[in-house]
Amino acid sequence: MGVIMKKEVPVSKANRLINSGNVIMVTSHYKDKSNIITIAWQTPVSIKPPALAIAVGKERFSLELIKKSGEFIVNIPNWDLLEPMLFCGTHSGRDIDKFKETKLTPEKAEKLIKTPRIKECIGSIECSVIDSIEVGDHIIFFGEILYAEAEEDLFKDGVWDTARAELIYHCGGTCFMKSSEYTKI
Repeated sequence: MGVIMKKEVPVSKANRLINSGNVIMVTSHYKDKSNIITIAWQTPVSIKPPALAIAVGKERFSLELIKKSGEFIVNIPNWDLLEPMLFCGTHSGRDIDKFKETKLTPEKAEKLIKTPRIKECIGSIECSVIDSIEVGDHIIFFGEILYAEAEEDLFKDGVWDTARAELIYHCGGTCFMKSSEYTKI
């Protein structure tokens, strides 16, 4: 084996060394406004109660909606939704209706009253905000999971069939990849 050389990674890009979670499309709603934001920074945080966390930039319109409503839905897109996912991550919902612009279908949630799911996504997780903290230029929302669903032929034995589900992963900047077949050990 040859010599392995390493190079310094600027701290502003260090998150890309671990930023390998799948991309999600978070829906929120308050009063007469619904929005979709694309997020790559998300993680499970608790089993009892079941909870997850999402990081939302302070300047984002979705931040206002989530703060005011106290709820959000994590929608899991697959590779077929790459273009709408990119649109929702690069345009603000302050002035446009992202559902209308992307032709995504808002669908009534199971537990939440106002926030819609995205019908075309292969899974969704409905959450009620249980806490939030400010970290630098983001707010981390902790959501208790109230309801979750996934396409039955793509989610089997408690895991995604990653070869068929084709989850979207953000590598950083304009680089994305899709999931491939996993190895069971």
